Amino acid sequence: MSAAAARRKKQLAKKKAAAGGEEDAVARQLQTLLESDDKSEEQAYEALQLAQSLVRKRAASKDVNGATELAYSTALTLLTKKNRVSVSSQLLVLLLDVFTECHVEETDDWLKRLVELHAAFKSALEATQAGMSPIEVIRLNRLQRDWLRRCVHWSSEYGTIRYGHFDLQEMLGQQSWALATLLHSHSSEADGQAADAGPEDEDDIMDARCDAVIHMALAEKPEAIAEWLAALPAPTAAELKQGHTCPPGVRDALFTRAILCFVAMENLRDGNKLARAYIPIESRDLKTDLIKSYVSKDDGVAPSHLVFACSLLRVCEKDARTGPLFSWLLRSFKKELDKFHKAQIIHSYTTKIGKVYFNIQPPPSMMNMMENMMSMMGGGGGAGGMPGGLNPAMMQAAMAQMQQGGMM
Repeated sequence: MSAAAARRKKQLAKKKAAAGGEEDAVARQLQTLLESDDKSEEQAYEALQLAQSLVRKRAASKDVNGATELAYSTALTLLTKKNRVSVSSQLLVLLLDVFTECHVEETDDWLKRLVELHAAFKSALEATQAGMSPIEVIRLNRLQRDWLRRCVHWSSEYGTIRYGHFDLQEMLGQQSWALATLLHSHSSEADGQAADAGPEDEDDIMDARCDAVIHMALAEKPEAIAEWLAALPAPTAAELKQGHTCPPGVRDALFTRAILCFVAMENLRDGNKLARAYIPIESRDLKTDLIKSYVSKDDGVAPSHLVFACSLLRVCEKDARTGPLFSWLLRSFKKELDKFHKAQIIHSYTTKIGKVYFNIQPPPSMMNMMENMMSMMGGGGGAGGMPGGLNPAMMQAAMAQMQQGGMM
């Protein structure tokens, strides 16, 4: 080795040692702040800046374990000891940044830690939200919803379950429903009653509710969806009228959206569980009102969401030869589906169902849209006519079997 090379090596070693000493000093300062009994925002923000600097340096130097451990432990301390929700949320985002940038694989340990961080976030927010404005509470809940969505996407990419681990999907579903409840409450307080909410407020609420039922469906929790739906009001007379121009009732629309998701994910078991749980929630009599009305063109009542869902499940349990009946069901229910919130997502579900169960190939453009919609999860007019009509006796038999628990 030449003298110049030796000097250069010595200089690099000295520089590295100095950097290590500087990092040790920053780490000691951070530890002092975290161990302090001072819960002020200033100290929490200072701890955040120190932690962010250390996490980024460790990630850049390929010390992935050191970076993720520091982000996790610091965020947990800021939540459990300092009750600093807003500050810690920035570290939670940084933790997921390191996960995705450094290709951290999903493990049982990290899943437990993410559950722990979410629980700590909720506890800290509950303990401090009395002193916050409603807008700030909603903002923090949105941030947590978005963070959980990133957790699901990370799990989908680096875990073993398509679309993300069930526990993460369930947390995201619960958080989305809680956000929808907050938005609804804030809208009611601001406008006097929920019916006076503006279109943007209503869209935000429905967005959150749709996210909730879809992610709970992906978590395979039909009972939780049924519990939510039971707390919603029944459809109004205007929403049940044949040819109505308004969207379907919220309860019916969320139920059908969840059923379509279950079927599209080839989870007929939980789709049937949700349908059975929805039968006592539906106020109209299944045999005398719903089934009879579904095949009638002149009773002035829109097609029943429950009958459509039960029929769809029955058809999909058969083989590909029932494809014409599936196509008829979609035609008979098309006007309802077209009025759904973000109907293009609904159509992506029905397109996938047709392809998976009945080998109905969509146009290439529709196929691309369908795949994009499904990947994001990681998601009436008259009865119409079918050659020969639909056999009401067959539909009644299907409904009777559903009521008796015959659909598995």
